[in-house]
Amino acid sequence: MKKIGTGTVIFESAPTISSYASVVGKKESEGPLGEGFDKVVYDSRGGEETFESAESGLQTEAALLAMKKGGFSPCDFDFVFAGDLLNQCVGSVFGTMELGIPYLGQYGACSTMAQALAMGAVFVESGAANNALCVTSSHFCAAERQYRFPMEYGAVRTPTAQWTVTGAGCCALTIGGKGAKITAASIGKIINAGVTDANNMGAAMAPAVCIIRP
Repeated sequence: MKKIGTGTVIFESAPTISSYASVVGKKESEGPLGEGFDKVVYDSRGGEETFESAESGLQTEAALLAMKKGGFSPCDFDFVFAGDLLNQCVGSVFGTMELGIPYLGQYGACSTMAQALAMGAVFVESGAANNALCVTSSHFCAAERQYRFPMEYGAVRTPTAQWTVTGAGCCALTIGGKGAKITAASIGKIINAGVTDANNMGAAMAPAVCIIRP
């Protein structure tokens, strides 16, 4: 691989997303992409006592489904790159722990999956890993407790508050094989856009898609 420009890496072997899976909640299944998800979990707690445990379960389900679809087992992967929105990435820690794969936690908020794929591609392209698993998740109720108010509090949401996805996705990265190729990864810089409304994440994230440097 080689670096070009101020933050872009070109992958000459182009690691392959050879398998993938997604698990979502009820609200996501009712949207325009509803038919494209692999599994829908209608219980927001997923049979668990807490929303955080339910989020971990989403990651586990997504990882197991991706491996099943690709004919893989946990022992086929050298590393798992996983992240979520919670403190210390506890959703990912407990979601991937039982897989027994060496773990590298990722945190990029809405860009966590892109970051995981970029890091996984670097490892696979360089030969540091033969195969890598990339997983990420979020859960509306767990995120509300983390960033706003616990659902039990019954606080009124502000007009600018976004609705965090309840779901998890997983991609298996390999060299060769069929599937989408990762040919490059561009890493952005942190920009302070001066947004002071903590509830308006849309305004905070807008520069990420609007400011593109040559």
